[in-house]
Amino acid sequence: MTNRSPFRYFKTSPEVIRLAVMLYIRFPLSLRNVEDLLHERGIDVSHEAVRFWWHRFGPMFAAEIRKRRINGMKSSHWRWHLDEMFVKINGERHYLWRAVDHEGEVLESFVTKSRDKKAALKFLKKAMKKHGPCARYVTDKLRSYGAAMKDLGIEDRQETGRWLNNRAENSHLPFRRRERAMLRFRRMRSLQKFASVHASVTNHFNQERSLSSRHLFKANRTAALAEWRGLCAV
Repeated sequence: MTNRSPFRYFKTSPEVIRLAVMLYIRFPLSLRNVEDLLHERGIDVSHEAVRFWWHRFGPMFAAEIRKRRINGMKSSHWRWHLDEMFVKINGERHYLWRAVDHEGEVLESFVTKSRDKKAALKFLKKAMKKHGPCARYVTDKLRSYGAAMKDLGIEDRQETGRWLNNRAENSHLPFRRRERAMLRFRRMRSLQKFASVHASVTNHFNQERSLSSRHLFKANRTAALAEWRGLCAV
C-alpha cells in the first residue's frame, strides 16, 4: 500500500506550497510579504493561505529534515553550547532554551516560563534523550545549569567562561530577526512549534558560507534547495 500524498486535497501545487513555507520560515518576512513575493511570480494566493500552509506543512517538513539528517549523520557528542534567550508572549517573559553543537547545528529548542533548576533539568533530559550524552557542556554562569548537571552526575563536564559560549549567542540571531518580523508570539505552544521548525530549516540551509569557497557554497546551496523541493514527495 502506497502512502497518500499530504498535498492531495489542495488545489495549489506542492511546489508553490513548499516555496511559500520556505520563504516564511527561512527569511524574516511577514505573511503579507510572502503573498506579495508570490504575486510578483504570477502566483495569486492570500496571506491566510500561507498561514494555513505553514501550520499544516511546516512541522511535517521539519520532521522529514530531522529524519534525513539523523540517518545521514550522527549528532555531535564532542561539545554542546547551551544558552537561554528571553522571549515575550503577550507581554510576559518566557525562556527559550537552546542546545547548539560546535558547528552551529541547533540540536534542541525548549520553551519554559522560568529558568530555574527544574526547567534546566527538563531541558537537559530532553536533549540527552534525543541525541545522547555529550563530552563537554559549555554554558553561561547561570546556576540552574550546575544544579541540574549535578543531579545528572555530569557536573564535571560543564565549562563556563568569558566568550566560550559565543557559538550559542550567535545562533540566536536568525531567530531574533524572525521574531521581530512576526511581531512576537501569543502562546507558548506556537513559540515551541515555530522554534522547532525554524531550527530544522536553519540547519538545512546553513552552509557555513564564511568557511567554504564560493564554488563549494553554490554546490551545497543547490543541493539543499533540491532536497527541499523533494520533501514529502511520494
